[in-house]
Amino acid sequence: MKHAFTLLGLLACLNAGAFAAAAVPASDLPAKPADASRSTPVSQATASGAQQFTLANGMQLIVQPDRRAPTAVHMVWLRVGSMDEVDGLSGVAHVLEHMMFKGSKKLPPGEFSRRVAALGGRENAFTSRDYTGYYQQIPSNRLEDVMRLESDRFAHNHWPDEEFRKEIEVVKEERRLRTEDQPRAVLAEQLFATAFMASPYRRPIVGWMSDLEALTPDDVRAFHRQWYTPANAAVVVAGDVDVAQVRSLAEKYYGSLPARALPSRKPRTEPVQQGLRRIEVKAPAEQAYVALAFRVPGLQRVDDLQDEDRDALALTVLSAVLSGYDGARLERALSQGPQRVADSAGSAAMVTGRGPSLFLLNGVPAAGNTPAQVEQALRAEVARVAREGVSEAELTRVKTQWIASNVYQSDSVQHQAQELGSNWVDGLPLDADARALALLRTVTPAQVQAVAAKYFSEDQLTVATLLPQPLDAPRPRRSLASGAVRH
Repeated sequence: MKHAFTLLGLLACLNAGAFAAAAVPASDLPAKPADASRSTPVSQATASGAQQFTLANGMQLIVQPDRRAPTAVHMVWLRVGSMDEVDGLSGVAHVLEHMMFKGSKKLPPGEFSRRVAALGGRENAFTSRDYTGYYQQIPSNRLEDVMRLESDRFAHNHWPDEEFRKEIEVVKEERRLRTEDQPRAVLAEQLFATAFMASPYRRPIVGWMSDLEALTPDDVRAFHRQWYTPANAAVVVAGDVDVAQVRSLAEKYYGSLPARALPSRKPRTEPVQQGLRRIEVKAPAEQAYVALAFRVPGLQRVDDLQDEDRDALALTVLSAVLSGYDGARLERALSQGPQRVADSAGSAAMVTGRGPSLFLLNGVPAAGNTPAQVEQALRAEVARVAREGVSEAELTRVKTQWIASNVYQSDSVQHQAQELGSNWVDGLPLDADARALALLRTVTPAQVQAVAAKYFSEDQLTVATLLPQPLDAPRPRRSLASGAVRH
């Protein structure tokens, strides 16, 4: 599935390119018994009409009415992703997402998807470092049908070992196609593995191949038992719906699911980086590539801001000034004119999420130029902002663009549900995107200049350089003795 960014995600990942989170297709499923449990009163409500409730078993319900079309989006979000895995089990969150479509105690493999299609709906699922999600978009009068199906697979996911053995080969092939056969994806994977030491963000979402080869059906079942519990989940419904009716249906199909305690989450705090880290990646490719990752603070809240939150907002604006529109600073300085050093250049302030944050710069050297020259030019543009600042006109341009983008995206019920779910995962208010947009509009040139001067020292930097090899060069293979077979 193509990842649908919320406003916060969009602002945080402008031009992130190869660093975007993995997200994957879905399949089929089941049904669940009716038994009402009462939810608590509204815990949050927004100006747009979104309301949040807590069901008796701890599961959250978030409802956003939008009557403009007779359609609804139903999503289940879990606050579990690859960052909740342990060494040796990388990729298990994503594999479980696949296996959720392989049956329940009531429905065989494939039946869930067939039933959603028969309702006139479409479906998908996605896994990231921070969360896993499942959704269906259906005619609003079929909402109860998909709630019945989804609640059953949430609580009663069930499949034979043979289904796992077939599906793990699908996941392994996905890793080959999306990572191992994509030089920049290989570089991004190794960049994260180098930039982070203690944080689980160092592991790839799809998993290391050796871990996928060693994964067992019971590993996946155990991960489901651990994390797929009501206290770790939120149901999000947006579209042509009545809040009271959705609440009643949620109590019927989700509120009666048995509550279970969540495992304790260890902090796994990333230690302070104490010097430049540099890696080189050799792979068959047509062009070189260089990526720079600076450790920066993340956005933890959108009210009662702390200094690091203000800096994260200013870093987001800095990224937009550098590469947030056609003809922005990096393009003008590196990719235009007779002295150009790069075919393309970009930036991304990845400042949201449950783990540590990075500010990324990247570029593709133009003919006759080296990755080192592009690296130097990228850093020079940030240093220029630190030295000379930015203009009010630049900030006005990017802020106007964000406002227009927010208005456009709000027309989509899919986007509305995505925004509500991702904000819940990050522990932010339901209207965090609107609050963040208001805060970003207050960022001043002086704040942007200050963060450009503060966070871009070599001590906080990891550099990854792609060294192109001939396209017909043989790819490295591990020996058969390791259990790996390259197809």
